[in-house]
Amino acid sequence: MTITNIISAIGNNSSIYPLLVRDCCIEAPSKILIARRENSKESQIKANDATREKIIDEYATSAIWLGGIPAVEKLADKYISKKGYNPNVNIKLFGEGKKDGSSLVQGIEYNIKKFSQYSNKDVQDAVADLIKVRDNKAVYEKFLTKKFAAATIIPTLIMGFVLPKLNFALTRKVKENRNTQLPLNAPTKSFTSLNRTKFSDFYEKQNKDIVFTGGLTSTIASLRTVDKMAISDGGLTVGRVSTSRNKEEGYANAFRMIGSMILNFVTPVYIAKGLDKLANKLFKINVNLDPLILDNEEFISTIKENKIELPKSNSPKDLMDFIDSKPNSLFSKFAQKMKKVSYLKSGIRDPRKFVDMNDLSDFKTEFESFIDSARASKNIEKFAKRAKYVKCANILANVGISSFLLAGVLPAATYKFIKLTTGSYSDPGLK
Repeated sequence: MTITNIISAIGNNSSIYPLLVRDCCIEAPSKILIARRENSKESQIKANDATREKIIDEYATSAIWLGGIPAVEKLADKYISKKGYNPNVNIKLFGEGKKDGSSLVQGIEYNIKKFSQYSNKDVQDAVADLIKVRDNKAVYEKFLTKKFAAATIIPTLIMGFVLPKLNFALTRKVKENRNTQLPLNAPTKSFTSLNRTKFSDFYEKQNKDIVFTGGLTSTIASLRTVDKMAISDGGLTVGRVSTSRNKEEGYANAFRMIGSMILNFVTPVYIAKGLDKLANKLFKINVNLDPLILDNEEFISTIKENKIELPKSNSPKDLMDFIDSKPNSLFSKFAQKMKKVSYLKSGIRDPRKFVDMNDLSDFKTEFESFIDSARASKNIEKFAKRAKYVKCANILANVGISSFLLAGVLPAATYKFIKLTTGSYSDPGLK
C-alpha cells in the first residue's frame, strides 16, 4: 500500500479509518497522559487509579467500538446467508416512485426484468437473490432489523454498561487492598451510584422482538458502518452517564461524550469542506477529487489526449446508461473504487446494490470540474500533481486539527469543567 493509498483511506470520512487513526493512535494516549497529569495535582494515588482506569477504558472501548460493529455485522451476514438470503440485496430497491427519478432506472422489479436477460452465472445468481427477497420481503426485513439491532445494541451494552462496571470493580478491589495496609481507624469513603435501571433490566427490555416499519427498515439497512458507530456512540453516552459513580462523574461523562461525538462525526466533515474550499480559492486549484484519482497516470494521460468519456448529463437515466454500457471507462472504474457503484466479476453492474443517483451525479460534477480546470492550466501533469499534494496536505491537516481538538482541547476542557463543578482536579468517580 502506497502513501497515497493510506492518505486516501484516512481522508474518507465515510469510513472507519479516520476514526481508527484519531482514536487509537492519537486520542487515547493523549487522554491517558492528561488524566494522569490532572489527577497528580491531587495525589499520586489518584493519578495511578485514573491512569489505570483510562488505559482500560480507552483501549477496550476502542477495540469494541472499532471492531465490534464490523464483527457483529459479518456474523449477522453469515446467519442471513445460512437462512437462504443474500445480505447484499439493498432493501432500498423496493422504494420505487422516488422524486429524484431513480425509480426510472432501478428498483426491485426493474432490476429483475433488466438483468434477467444476461446469461452470466453471477448475474443470474444475483437475480435469483432479488427474486428470493422480493417474494419474502417481510422475512428479509426482520433479518435486517435484527442485524442492525445486534450491531448497535450489543457493542453499546458492553461499552456503556459492562466495561465501566468491571473497571470500577477493579478500582474498588485495588483500593480495598490498599486500605488493608492502613491502620484500622483510618477513614475510608464509601461509593454510591446514581439511582438507575439495573443492567439486567435494561437488557431484558432491549431483548424483545424489534420490528420497524418498511421505511425505517430501508433507512437503517442502508446505514454505513460509520453511521452505526455514531449511533452506538450515542448509546455509549447514555451508558456512561447512567453508570457513573456519582452525579459529578455523570456530568463530566456527559460533557466528555457529547463533545467527543461532535468532534468525531460532525467537525471533520466541515473541516474537510472548509480546507478544500480554501485551497480552491488560495491556489486556484481543484482538490475535490480523491488523491487516488489525482495520482492515476491513465487518468492524466486521458485528459491530455482528450479521450475522457463521461455521461451525457447528470440525469439518472444518462448516468445509469453510461455505467451499465461502459463499465471499463475511467469514470465507471473510479465510481466503483469510490464505492459509488458495484460491478460483478463478469463486469455487469450488481443489480442487488442500490445506486445513489445524487451521489453519483455529484461525483460526475467533481470529475468534470477537475478535467475542465486541468485543461485550462498550461500543464495538465503539473496541475494534477499540485492538486494531489494539496489534497493530501488537506487530509493530513484535517486529521491533525481533529486530533488536536479531540486529544488536547476536549480533555483539557473536561478537566476545567470538573474543576469548576467539583473544586478538584481529580476524576469525580475517584473521590
